[in-house]
Amino acid sequence: MQSIGFLREHALLFSWLLRAFDWIIILLSALIAHFLTLGTWPPKPQYITAIVLALALFTAITPSFNLYRNWRGSAKTHELGTMIGAWAMVFLLLALLTFVTKSDVSRSWAIAWCTLGAAGLVCGRLALRSFLNKMRSLGYNQRHVVILGAGNVGQQVANTLSDSVETGFRVNAFFTNDSDLSQIKNLLPHMETGKIKESFDYISRHHVDQVWIAMPISKVKQIQVILKGLSHCTADIRLVPDIFGFQLINQSVSTVAGLPVVNLSLSPMDGANRYIKAFEDKLLAAIILLAISPLLAILALGVKLSSPGPVFYRQERVTWYGKSFYMYKFRSMPVNAEDNSGAVWAKAGESRATPFGAFLRKTSLDELPQFWNVLKGDMSIVGPRPERPVFVDKFKDEVPGYMQKHKVKAGITGWAQIHGWRGDTDLTKRIEHDLHYIENWSLWLDIKIIFMTIFKGFINKNAY
Repeated sequence: MQSIGFLREHALLFSWLLRAFDWIIILLSALIAHFLTLGTWPPKPQYITAIVLALALFTAITPSFNLYRNWRGSAKTHELGTMIGAWAMVFLLLALLTFVTKSDVSRSWAIAWCTLGAAGLVCGRLALRSFLNKMRSLGYNQRHVVILGAGNVGQQVANTLSDSVETGFRVNAFFTNDSDLSQIKNLLPHMETGKIKESFDYISRHHVDQVWIAMPISKVKQIQVILKGLSHCTADIRLVPDIFGFQLINQSVSTVAGLPVVNLSLSPMDGANRYIKAFEDKLLAAIILLAISPLLAILALGVKLSSPGPVFYRQERVTWYGKSFYMYKFRSMPVNAEDNSGAVWAKAGESRATPFGAFLRKTSLDELPQFWNVLKGDMSIVGPRPERPVFVDKFKDEVPGYMQKHKVKAGITGWAQIHGWRGDTDLTKRIEHDLHYIENWSLWLDIKIIFMTIFKGFINKNAY
């Protein structure tokens, strides 16, 4: 079966199709309710206005309800309850607006629309769940899981996931220090097994979406050793406790296939957040590229006239989940600047840049072509700055939490940059700021960073 199914490869498209499907249900339920309660056609302007307002409100508030997040493995009642809650909020706000504006609409129509809309949205989600469960049971849209287990809890997790094929979690390997693996091997003969120390090499060599640590709480020291061994891992890491029904404070806990899961290291770009971020990036990048196109042409001419060689400089960098990509900048150095030195960390007072290139670096104008990387989907406008693979390999062992910055896409600007942590500055402080951004991400924080970049992020004493 496909290792990464069609739905995952086209997640953003699927999300917008789902939104469009919900919009159609809302529109059709309004029109049907109008015909049933009023028996007239076409609807009068005030009814059309109410429908448009409802669609706008639904679009605006659903991110707050996290309605379009990844519901894989979540309880059906939770998803449906969230949908009904969002729809109820739409009607409360719509009722308030119609009251304030004194819009003349039929109450019977509004009640019928609310009822039909709720029924249609719920039935739509149930049909979607049925479709996705069928696709996942056939082997599509899978999440590849490695279990690091001990005792009964490890075997219970493997048993439960293997029996819940509709959730799309495929257990590829089971690693444990237990001596008896016969039950696991009989259950999942296709699965690789081994000692826990062998799991780190397996995870680095294979495509793994999630690592589940399923051990008794008493094995805290072993869990700490495992987390240290997974410090370079960019897959989502989850802990499955051996007790159920307990409550944790200030921790992220979810339920998957009926199992309580403590989320230890998850990317914030999941479900609706991923689509909101992608929409924000592509929309702003397209607008900015159009707005600065005359400036790009002038800078390109300046690079071409100032030194021989290409206008753009393409360099390999590392972004989301450790994926490599080629980042574009205006060339600021001679074409053979690193022939003898190799990759060099930029420092104050270096003389490799051309005079015009030094100006580009000091003003950060050399970074402007990266909006094309954003439009391509390699980068975000806001996020941790990407680094070259050679330096990633160096820093991941020297700086605590360094690889965690790859939980989100690399960015043109970021929380660290607007606070001056760029260039040859304290890398530990920079990573602390990057992790603060990841832990506290929101659309508002992105907008705040973008505005702060305009006023204090371009020209900086550490830009060279």
